[in-house]
Amino acid sequence: DFLCISLVNGFTQLRYNLGDKTVILQTLQKVRANGNTWHSLNAGRVGNEGYLELDGINVTQKASPGMNALDTHTDFFVGGVSSLNLVNPMAIENEPTGFTGCIREIVINDRELNLTVTDPKGGANIGDCDGTDCGYTVCKNNGTCQVENSGFSCSCPREWTGTTCEQSIYCSQNTCGPHALCIPKPSSFSYTCACALGWTGKYCDNKIKFYIAKFVGNSYIKYTDPLYGKRDLQYSRLSLNFTTNQTEGLIAWMGKSEDEDNDFLAIGLANGTLKVVINLGERISVPLMHSKYFTCSDGRWHFIIVVQNQTCIKVYLDEELILFEDIDPQRKYTALNYGGICYFGGFEIGRKVNIVTTGLFQKELIGKIKDVVLFQDSKKIQLTKAEGYNIHDGNSRN
Repeated sequence: DFLCISLVNGFTQLRYNLGDKTVILQTLQKVRANGNTWHSLNAGRVGNEGYLELDGINVTQKASPGMNALDTHTDFFVGGVSSLNLVNPMAIENEPTGFTGCIREIVINDRELNLTVTDPKGGANIGDCDGTDCGYTVCKNNGTCQVENSGFSCSCPREWTGTTCEQSIYCSQNTCGPHALCIPKPSSFSYTCACALGWTGKYCDNKIKFYIAKFVGNSYIKYTDPLYGKRDLQYSRLSLNFTTNQTEGLIAWMGKSEDEDNDFLAIGLANGTLKVVINLGERISVPLMHSKYFTCSDGRWHFIIVVQNQTCIKVYLDEELILFEDIDPQRKYTALNYGGICYFGGFEIGRKVNIVTTGLFQKELIGKIKDVVLFQDSKKIQLTKAEGYNIHDGNSRN
């Protein structure tokens, strides 16, 4: 399998193969190769349907029956490869050759790659394209960079300040404590303080302990499983208690959630109904929609267990088996490679649930979670030892 973007006779070409046939898309217009014109390129695929867009002009390849997953386990190369024999002969029309030119702002599955000296895994013969201290996106939030004798300076839009326009003017005089993030609220010309895990209060200066985590809608906990390297990922298990009176909300997400191909096990509410979604490598969704279980948004405590035995999934709600399904009798993928990461209630600040889960769940959780157990561990995980923001003590009434 491969996915390759290249320049061919002045045109931009996208080629990919998901295991059965090579799909080729080529832009309608040539690239202006005058050395001073920036071009915007947007390319990719959804299943086996491809798209290629150069400077806003789009070319698509409609989906056809066949493979729809890109199975690659190599490094990701930009501008060239460490050895030309790594390039599949079908991935490029002519003999492969390295790119000469400038590349900036690479975004893969909504994540921008940092094109710095230290961030990539490796490389060779790369120089600074801009040639000045300004470079690209030195000034944040649409600030304008000016080269000066001492380096550079940023001219900032009205609502931003700081040496690189990195700070909202609404947060420039904030009184949030050291255990807080300042979140600007432009609509009211003010800000709020987002409290780190274990802290609460208007300015996040009150230390708290909890064993019931209360989520208020802009909250999340991110737990890193220290035993991940020892787990048998063909037999996963997650159990917890939750309560909410909302009809929508993400309860738990086992998985890295960095791009659409990451494995995950997810629990949440959709239309008041418990919804479980499993992806072992093929983006397989297992939704539970049954009127009998609309009682999950009733403000009462509910106990859920999700068990993955290779491709067989069991879900228990309040100790009753409500789902038993084999999601892939072919056993193509049998392990939950979740990366040792578990999210509860939502994702990092600024990452919306409906976007990260591609619409599987609509909102962050407003409710409470307790007694989380991974696999067959004898102890509950200590939520207070994780990372997170805006978590309140669910045992108290505040």
